Amino acid sequence: NMEYLYKDERPWGEYYVLKDEKNFKLKIIKVKPGQRLSLQYHQKRSESWTIVDGSGIMTLGTKNFEINYGDTIKIDKKENHRVTNNGNSDLIFIEVQTGDYFGEDDIIRIEDDYNRK
Repeated sequence: NMEYLYKDERPWGEYYVLKDEKNFKLKIIKVKPGQRLSLQYHQKRSESWTIVDGSGIMTLGTKNFEINYGDTIKIDKKENHRVTNNGNSDLIFIEVQTGDYFGEDDIIRIEDDYNRK
């Protein structure tokens, strides 16, 4: 059983916050099969994603590429990114956020399947 501070449901899946410190935030993110996150960027944080289960398609800047178990993706501040789970099992990755602010309101959505702002 995984210990976590809190969990949040999203239309595409769910995430668990394991650590929420002054200088970093640590999450586990699960994306359901056939779902994808919004195309988004952040003003105040960069992120590093390590895939621990499943596979998918990563959009980073203008590139699209496959991601699989063991891959790590570095996402810079203000860099557009999105992940799509095109498989038939959950895509799970560990996200480490670094920067000076980690609030969920620092998500600028460019395009979203669920019409969120």
